[in-house]
Amino acid sequence: MHLIDRSLDRSWTDWAITTVEADANRSADTHLLPFPLPTEWGIDLYLKDESVHPTGSLKHRLARSLFLYAVCNGWVVRDTPVIEASSGSTAVSEAYFARMLNLPFIAVMPSSTSRAKISQIEFYGGQAHLVDDGTQVVAEARALANKVNGHFMDQFTYAERATDWRGNNNIAESIYEQMELEKHPIPDWIVVGAGTGGTSATIGRYVRYKRHHTRLCVVDPENSAFFASWRDHDPAVEAPSSRIEGIGRPTVEASFIPSLVDAMVKVDDAESIYLLRWASKRLGRPLGGSTGTNLVAVFQLIAQMRENGDTGSIVSLICDPGQRYATTYFNDEWIADHDIDLTEAEERLNPLLP
Repeated sequence: MHLIDRSLDRSWTDWAITTVEADANRSADTHLLPFPLPTEWGIDLYLKDESVHPTGSLKHRLARSLFLYAVCNGWVVRDTPVIEASSGSTAVSEAYFARMLNLPFIAVMPSSTSRAKISQIEFYGGQAHLVDDGTQVVAEARALANKVNGHFMDQFTYAERATDWRGNNNIAESIYEQMELEKHPIPDWIVVGAGTGGTSATIGRYVRYKRHHTRLCVVDPENSAFFASWRDHDPAVEAPSSRIEGIGRPTVEASFIPSLVDAMVKVDDAESIYLLRWASKRLGRPLGGSTGTNLVAVFQLIAQMRENGDTGSIVSLICDPGQRYATTYFNDEWIADHDIDLTEAEERLNPLLP
């Protein structure tokens, strides 16, 4: 009989898990904001404000889950360099947790990523490794992790499994708890974008697990593979890189679970930007690009409900703050340089808006 014992001292692992969990204990839940609509419509819209997390975006939840998953799996130990492929927000949040655990962090990002996000990563002690071809960030991150003997966090593979979709204060459970006292407590629709696909997977599974009648609508921006893949049942679809940071992918990622999606909406970038500007004025605060994309689908669904004479509620997300996009989506020169026609978007969308 031969016994091979590879057990290691787990004191660092215990400390790391406790440290990350303590961050969750210090953080209050995010707000669920009612969006002003005409009362005669009989439809209520709520936006869950994920921009109030410590790192300013929905990706704070994902980063926490990914770090716990990697530490509990033994992939990240003391001094392990952590590498991620990200268009920005996930990298900001992961840099925050890496600093908390005294770990080196490198974000592999498209060179088009906003300077504001790069500065935030550097603020938390991380490094930005920029790649000209946005379709190559995953391959570059994997190669870099091998080179430095680090761990590639790989949000696009692990987002759907790192979060406990049955509950444990995930975003879905939080939405339904906050809706309990509303006129229509079970939303008819929840509308989210897909970057990794992790949020839509968590919400879609939770809805089924709790046997709610809620349907899940996923929005997809221009130059992204998710919509065509879902429509055509083709996981091999490829596309260029999305201009709406945080959502859209050139390939269909492993965390996107198409069978959980009830409806999808393909959204022009001009429509996303027009609606984020319009909604920012309505709420008195700047919103991020993916929030505009969400709202395009939201108002299409509201129009459909009104046409059918339905009443009820819809929930979507404020994914991150608009201050990060002062030099892009809120900058008229950037809009002109990218040949984005907001006038046509306004003509298409205004009939749907209050």
